[in-house]
Amino acid sequence: MTNVWFQSFKKVFKECDYDKSVQSACDTVRGRNGHVKIMYFQQSMEPVTTLLSLLLVMAVDSTRSVTLCRNQQCGNFLQQTLKLTRLIHKESVDLIKIYKTTQGDMSELFCKISINNVPDPNISGLDPSERIVSIYSHIQAFLPHFKRVYEQQTDLQLPTNTLMTELTRVSNRSSSLAAMVNCIYQSLFPNMPVPEPAGGPTSLPPSQNIFQQKVYGCVVLKRYKEFLSNAARELRTVKTQVCKKRTQMNVLS
Repeated sequence: MTNVWFQSFKKVFKECDYDKSVQSACDTVRGRNGHVKIMYFQQSMEPVTTLLSLLLVMAVDSTRSVTLCRNQQCGNFLQQTLKLTRLIHKESVDLIKIYKTTQGDMSELFCKISINNVPDPNISGLDPSERIVSIYSHIQAFLPHFKRVYEQQTDLQLPTNTLMTELTRVSNRSSSLAAMVNCIYQSLFPNMPVPEPAGGPTSLPPSQNIFQQKVYGCVVLKRYKEFLSNAARELRTVKTQVCKKRTQMNVLS
């Protein structure tokens, strides 16, 4: 578990150029030779540094990470998570365009073909806890597919192709997003552990020819884009309804 959080933490620093304020904060905490120095930040950096310190604690002590997640301010942390979700959605739109330009003839057709073994973009659940778990589970399910698409495209594209860079970028950001959604769940529902996916690990397609690979890659990217749109809508709802309710209860108490 600690190694998983550490990998997410490293990816935050690797991908922390998604916002100017985040980039500035990351530049501040980077130490020489890749080491991290803990420093004081300006008050305007508080939401960003909260995320970075959160993931640092996760990398060091999974027990302390649970406590830190539960102490997050609901609205502020959800806003940061929503901001990252919107960013990845925007990049996924651009990624699909790049993907189509690199696949040659019939690229517009690839995304319209229906195939199995790719997660559904729809979020399930009746209450907020179930729907947050669904968001988290969906991200986890899509990550192996991104890895498979990258591996397949490695055989079809030059290493310097923009597509390879953007596939890596979206995948890394998504890993960080999964950690943030997990933390939101721990914060809002501290007495309810995150359940394991009902269907077990996501299944990947068997060996494919080049045409099937091109179709598969486009379907994965398209469905992930649709999922991110759904996830952003759900996070807005949680922020509006659940966080508002908790704030009112805190005021009354």
